[in-house]
Amino acid sequence: MRLKSQETSVTEKSYTRADWQGGYQSITEEFDYWIDDIEGQIPKQLQGTLFRNGPGLLDVNGQPLHHPFDGDGMISKITFTNDRAHFRNRFVRTTGYLAEQKAGKILYRGTFGTQKPGGWLANIFNFKLKNIANTNVIYWGGKLLAMWEAAEAYRLDPYTLETLGNEYFNGALSAGEAFAAHPRLENNCEQDGGAPCLVNFSIKPGLSTTITIFELNPAGEIVRQHAHKVPGFCFIHDFVITPNYCIFFQNPVKFNPIPFALGIRAAGECIKFQPNQPTQILIIPRFPKAGKEEIKFLETQSGFVFHHVNAFEVGGEVLIDSICYQNLPEVEPNSDFRQVDFEASSPGQLWRFSLNLKDGIVRRELIESRCCEFPSIHPANVGRPYRYLYIGAAHAETGNAPLQALLKIDLESGERQFWSAAPRGFVGEPIFVPRPNSEKEDDGWILALVYDAAHHRSDLVILDASDFSKGVIARLHLKHHIPYGLHGSFTSEVFGEI
Repeated sequence: MRLKSQETSVTEKSYTRADWQGGYQSITEEFDYWIDDIEGQIPKQLQGTLFRNGPGLLDVNGQPLHHPFDGDGMISKITFTNDRAHFRNRFVRTTGYLAEQKAGKILYRGTFGTQKPGGWLANIFNFKLKNIANTNVIYWGGKLLAMWEAAEAYRLDPYTLETLGNEYFNGALSAGEAFAAHPRLENNCEQDGGAPCLVNFSIKPGLSTTITIFELNPAGEIVRQHAHKVPGFCFIHDFVITPNYCIFFQNPVKFNPIPFALGIRAAGECIKFQPNQPTQILIIPRFPKAGKEEIKFLETQSGFVFHHVNAFEVGGEVLIDSICYQNLPEVEPNSDFRQVDFEASSPGQLWRFSLNLKDGIVRRELIESRCCEFPSIHPANVGRPYRYLYIGAAHAETGNAPLQALLKIDLESGERQFWSAAPRGFVGEPIFVPRPNSEKEDDGWILALVYDAAHHRSDLVILDASDFSKGVIARLHLKHHIPYGLHGSFTSEVFGEI
């Protein structure tokens, strides 16, 4: 694969559909090996463990899933120690995964489109969805947690990735209660005397929606919890925090439960975008006063947000940077996600929303028009002013396309740095890892998995976060591919062979 430190012209289209489709093949084997095929050199100061999560199975014994988000969660772990790297992967042994593997067929309806074989008669009034634990993985409070936003987390052994069972945080959560897959880690929580704090939420949708906010101390204990009812149906994947607020974007969508109840459609196929309705922005105090409802509801023009970059407060304003789409890419019945027409859909673009909390006015400004997704920043700046962000991006400046590049944006100077794996490479979420004892915000490394269609394998690419023009510092060739994943995290803890 040709490496590029700057953008170059490849062809009119920087990819082929067949190459991109290769990353959506299931992987069934679980590996455990030292990575010996390496170009370049692993930085000596890079010590710790990278965890990744995503759907490892796109079929069940040959029966294809209708949507990749319905795939069973598979954790990948790359441990960096003594200038070497070790790889291990393992499926989360959820109740549904074990049952379907034993039966050799699909037994559950999937949230985003997968139905049980047998048509509507096999699915009617079947509301039991499989907890697939496939969206994110974090290490917090001495526990490794695989997360899916519609149910409880699964706890794993950080060394072996063995599934240990559901995590209820010492009984603070009940069975079946959701614990979302997009927690935010505040590095310095004033409420806790400057200690780190993990903030997360759960959504209980209905005619009105209940949003519950959880705050966890470094021991992994829930120390604050409060619930809020908001009108209407909420489809919320991510949120942002500041020292004082949790902010949610209530996308303008409508859910019709009748086709789902009758077994005609999956839940995700019953969600329809409402282009003539505004997007609601919910500002919820992190430390609400007893008996006082202080939620602020602001409006901005219609759009759909899956992921936010960050939020911070400046005077009486809250600024939020988010990837916004013109509309929700809806899941159509009988469609094939591998045949998606990228050019027919609007790209995700990076916008800044400025919320004036006093007069309720929301202003928005386009930061980056290039198709982009999966942002990452320095972890110490979560909820606070920041300068640099890193994000997966399309190779071309315009139009919608698969992510094939990494983009660094300097929000202060406007400078862009660009690295592309096109034409045959496809990138996942970049993770920023600070250099130990660094003082500069961009002093560290970017770690990203790249699917190499030429060899049908995945590489872990390490870039210098301060200067993409140096090219790849190290490229670690895995022995196999990892299906396109969702989210992950890095911890300085070393969980692996020494």
